[in-house]
Amino acid sequence: MDLDMLNMFVIASGTLAIPILAFVASFLLWPSALIRIYYWYWRRALGMQVRYANYDDYQFCYSYRGRPGYRPSILMLHGFSAHKDMWLSIVKFLPKNLHLICVDMPGHEGTTRSDLDDYSISGQAKRIHQFVECIKLNRKPFHLVGTSMGGNVAGVYAAQYPEDICSLTLICPAGLPSTTDSKFIKQLRELQESKRIDRIPLIPSTPEEMADMLKLCSYVRFKVPQQILQGLVDVRIPHNEFYRKLFLEIVDEKSRNSLYENMSKIKAPTQVIWGKQDQVLDVSGASVLASAVPDCHVYILENCGHSVVVERPRKTANLILEFLALLHSIDNNKKQA
Repeated sequence: MDLDMLNMFVIASGTLAIPILAFVASFLLWPSALIRIYYWYWRRALGMQVRYANYDDYQFCYSYRGRPGYRPSILMLHGFSAHKDMWLSIVKFLPKNLHLICVDMPGHEGTTRSDLDDYSISGQAKRIHQFVECIKLNRKPFHLVGTSMGGNVAGVYAAQYPEDICSLTLICPAGLPSTTDSKFIKQLRELQESKRIDRIPLIPSTPEEMADMLKLCSYVRFKVPQQILQGLVDVRIPHNEFYRKLFLEIVDEKSRNSLYENMSKIKAPTQVIWGKQDQVLDVSGASVLASAVPDCHVYILENCGHSVVVERPRKTANLILEFLALLHSIDNNKKQA
């Protein structure tokens, strides 16, 4: 190998080493930054664009793909302490010509957080209605999807603003009494009895607590590196005080059974998807909804926990599409009759 070739090899090796070393440094020193970059890249890869909408002095942050068409638009409401990007795993399996909107719930991520805001389930439903009006999503009825806390809000929204929606999907929704206490509910009772309610299992502040939360929320056991766990905690810690306030608000008597109290008012065709091994909100809640909501379609997923969106994204996306296709077929038959 002559000198020029050797120099070229050294330069090439150095050029490749820089991004590799940068990645390793980011992974080891700033895992939270790496997580943010990951979501940014995934949004771009899936064609999701981030936008902001203002209602008076209140700002909503949301991502969207596609434009309104002959099929209903789909609005997705995430769960407690999550954000709009949690839906990306499902967006991946939805057609690109569907109009999708994923909004940050009140106080989460890019949406306004205010100590004066009403974070009860009813208050959040009102805020989402403001968002819907702001982007004129209710020019024609849309399909509403919500999971966990977002499922509670979605159900109350469907009851309070029935003219806005054509159909509803609730994924492991909160806001229901259950005949069986989940592992999470039992943990909360133990914490209350020991007066350690500040240690809420869904609000981790260490990598170990984050690992415990993932085990609680998922039936599938994901092998998450320590550095990624640290990154996930680092991203959440600045918001933990708000999460505690929000959690106490949504488990308060005013909100605890909001979906249950409103489910008889839900008139839109409703789909319920629940992980059979859900340890956060017991699957018995599905039968509570099925007995009260007319035209309710229930799907129980085997070997799946509370994080249905993460554990079974393809199946969930297919169930939503099949449900919408069924409703479209029924609607066409009615028009032809």
